[in-house]
Amino acid sequence: MDTDRERHRARETAFYLFTQQSLPACKPVLTPGWVIAIFLFMGVIFIPVGLVTLRASHCVVEIVDRYDIDCVPEPSRMDKVSYIQDDSIPKNCSRFMKVHKYMKAPIYIYYQLDNYYQNHRRYVKSRSDKQLLDGQKYHDTSYCQPVESNNNRPIVPCGLIAWSLFNDTFEFIREGAELKVNRKNIAWKSDRGHKFGKNVYPFNFQNGTLIGGGKLNPEIPLSDQEDLIVWMRTSALPSFRKLYGRIEEDLDVDDVVVVNLMNNYNTYSFGGKKKLVLSTSSWLGGKNDFLGHACVFVGCSSLTLAIIFVLLHVKYRR
Repeated sequence: MDTDRERHRARETAFYLFTQQSLPACKPVLTPGWVIAIFLFMGVIFIPVGLVTLRASHCVVEIVDRYDIDCVPEPSRMDKVSYIQDDSIPKNCSRFMKVHKYMKAPIYIYYQLDNYYQNHRRYVKSRSDKQLLDGQKYHDTSYCQPVESNNNRPIVPCGLIAWSLFNDTFEFIREGAELKVNRKNIAWKSDRGHKFGKNVYPFNFQNGTLIGGGKLNPEIPLSDQEDLIVWMRTSALPSFRKLYGRIEEDLDVDDVVVVNLMNNYNTYSFGGKKKLVLSTSSWLGGKNDFLGHACVFVGCSSLTLAIIFVLLHVKYRR
């Protein structure tokens, strides 16, 4: 009993001290010397890091080709939506991508979409993660509306995200020989193993009157449909890139890569853009100058402030 009372008193005392702001605390005094030293240290650290990051980004070789306009025949460019929705018109197109700098394998293939708001609240909610994992065993798919069922039968996978699956295809040829594209392991391993069922197969998918995007092979489980897995990881920004595959051969300077593509995906109805990207990588990843510029900016700002404080301290010592 005495021990319990002592603990209770100790708790009351600590709580009292805390509420009265009487607990011991660290109260650093920022003298001019400490402030100048901190800013100098930040400048010395951030500027080299930023320069190294920029160098890594500039080592990445990237080829970007926008094809959504040029792959529409001249007579159909006044009404691109009707063209893309007309199944009787062939959608095949050829593009030429010239290599201006040596590209070392693996060369990553991305498709880039602009003005595509995958972060729209209604779009993001239109999916069922439990159905993706358990298939038709899971019946509560109310979040998938308006793509929940068709002809009173469930749709697997349901929802607007899966329904709008990107379905342009690409074939790459160099000097008359086809470049093999490795399309395995393009999705996150955690997604393949834990978010998409190994025994869940597409069912009643894209069988309605309104077709959204790509179709899925009903004989392949969702865990192996990596195009779908990549697409289902929605982007937070209206301009985004998604991995399509990898070319595992080097490309030399002045090589011309012929791209035979199928321009199937409808971005014309909302003013979107489609681009094809070939890119190498560095230890930092793909090409991205923002991080390097941000580090250099922070470092230069810190050095500038340090110099200003030094001058002020010399002039006004008190």
